[in-house]
Amino acid sequence: MSLPDDYPVLLAGLDAWQAQAAEKFPGVIPCKAGCSACCHGPFDISVADALLVRNAVRALPAGIRADVRRRAESQVAAMGRTDPEFVAPWDVTALGEEGFDALVAAFEAQPCPALDDGGACRIYEHRPMICRLMGLGLETPDGHVIENACPIQEEFPEYESLPPQLFDLEDWEDAEADALIQAAEVLFGSGDRSGYETTVAGAILLDAPGAMSP
Repeated sequence: MSLPDDYPVLLAGLDAWQAQAAEKFPGVIPCKAGCSACCHGPFDISVADALLVRNAVRALPAGIRADVRRRAESQVAAMGRTDPEFVAPWDVTALGEEGFDALVAAFEAQPCPALDDGGACRIYEHRPMICRLMGLGLETPDGHVIENACPIQEEFPEYESLPPQLFDLEDWEDAEADALIQAAEVLFGSGDRSGYETTVAGAILLDAPGAMSP
């Protein structure tokens, strides 16, 4: 029930990309452990990230694990009341783009259930891909740009004005494909579910009875 070995290596590549930018622009990039500005509202994570999160929560001390799961249960229940189609195993792809966008808008102020009361992430070393990608604009070798989506960047003028940083996202996603298949096999017993996506709250609850029903 472990994570594919190559996926943490891929995530480390994103960490290295962020670290290189921080070294290139010392004191400019505010992103660090403890900043939770972008950790609100549900967002979709891959099946590999879901396995990563589930396993990380499993490994927490019992009291902390119970609190994280309680927060996840509360969030998932509220989302399910808003959209009755959001049921275990909380596959956001089943909602369609418009359906999930509506949930994101309705719960945009809700903190991630992995945060503690002070805003610290309790699974920081095992956070999903998107959490590691946030905080910098990204430019691919072919010129495609993903803008910096940090919600508080206007508070840091030098940071806000940074140009997108080069990263071969297409190559990264090609390498990710095998990890998605392997993670789907671990969670669902079939690589055919490699397109499964959920939220952090959904991933936390994948251990719950009946959670893995199709």
